[in-house]
Amino acid sequence: MARPTPLSGFPEWLPDGRVVEQHVLDTLRRTFELHGFAGIETRAVEPLDQLLRKGETSKEVYVLRRLQEDPDAADADRAGQLGLHFDLTVPFARYVLENAGHLAFPFQRYQIQKVWRGERPQDGRFREFVQADIDVVGAGELPYHYEVDLPLVMAEALGALRGIGVPPVRILVNNRRVAEGFYRGLGLTDVDAVLRSIDKLDKVGPDAVAGLLVAEAGATADQARACLELAGISGGDAGVVDRVRELAARHGVESELMEQGLAELRQLVEAAAVRAPGVVVADLKIARGLDYYTGSVYETVLVGHEQLGSICSGGRYDTLASDGKQTYPGVGLSIGVSRLVSRLLTGGLVRATRGVPAAVLVAVTSEETRAASDAVATALRARGVPVEVAPTAAKFGKQIRHADRRGIPFVWFPATEDGAADQVKDIRSGEQVDADAALWAPPADDLHPRVVPAGD
Repeated sequence: MARPTPLSGFPEWLPDGRVVEQHVLDTLRRTFELHGFAGIETRAVEPLDQLLRKGETSKEVYVLRRLQEDPDAADADRAGQLGLHFDLTVPFARYVLENAGHLAFPFQRYQIQKVWRGERPQDGRFREFVQADIDVVGAGELPYHYEVDLPLVMAEALGALRGIGVPPVRILVNNRRVAEGFYRGLGLTDVDAVLRSIDKLDKVGPDAVAGLLVAEAGATADQARACLELAGISGGDAGVVDRVRELAARHGVESELMEQGLAELRQLVEAAAVRAPGVVVADLKIARGLDYYTGSVYETVLVGHEQLGSICSGGRYDTLASDGKQTYPGVGLSIGVSRLVSRLLTGGLVRATRGVPAAVLVAVTSEETRAASDAVATALRARGVPVEVAPTAAKFGKQIRHADRRGIPFVWFPATEDGAADQVKDIRSGEQVDADAALWAPPADDLHPRVVPAGD
């Protein structure tokens, strides 16, 4: 068989990398559950018409078809087609609608699953990747304080990873009501086009965005400059609100919607300054291209790795989930786990102490006495110690080298004479002592693989 060609955009971590990924997932899960979020999982596929209902996603959706399906018939019946979900928010909205009668609102959920997007693979961007989402959804209404609470939950979850070497994060926040009120006050009516253009500011720069605003949003040169002025406002305290008001006054903008958004933005920034000092920054260029966001919007960057882009984003939505009679507004954020793990590994920021779960390799003296080695392994496992038994009864030196290659720190030698004691060896230090499988355990730091800063 020829050597397979790797597929770009579909990450497959080596065992050490998988230990890092699992540690990140476990840390996120524990934090989410500490705040009362219930875990759910949704199916991988959704009807294509639902996936294409919101936002600029049509180029990214993978369509699911049977190999022998007639492509002409499938194209003619889009309503019957299925696509792989590109995020977890649209499937969650459908889940809420289908199960509303069984849920208690406000409903808090976390969800950790793979998603698929047909975009060009590059640093930190994949076609198959893991997301970790939290959302709170209400029935009919959802208090604003959840827009304050959720980014702070994410800040806590990401902060819990600092101990293993994850850089600090900065959560950039804005409010769609501020942006929409300001744009409409300028006389711009195609707000979605303005938001899509502003959302590209970091990628293409202000001159290109000004051109997009004129060409796609119908802005004049003066209106485009005003939009870019708004996008240039940022800060970590409530002074941001005053600067927006000063800008609006200069351009003759008066808007109740903008004032509502500014009041909410002030509340978020002031609460964050108390609960997570230095983490949350108001940034008026944060737009989020998806058009279902209606209030607060969030993007999160790793300090010192801003070129990677946002590793966690989301916002408030009011109409994504509705059955025609009842609307279920919500707010949520999503961490790109694969993007984060990729940077941790390729940037040499963290490492796993070993890539295998076993803390002990039980040596085999001879194939005739393998049962004795198996008995030791059984006794250790019964007490929660992860164990492997040597694959062959090779010379002990070879078995020790096998353990070393695997990253297993201890080798257990069963007694070969009646009345003699078993012995266990720490192959890192060379220390070898008598041991009883009913009593001995490795040090706590060696019991399971750990994730530590790369320099440790």
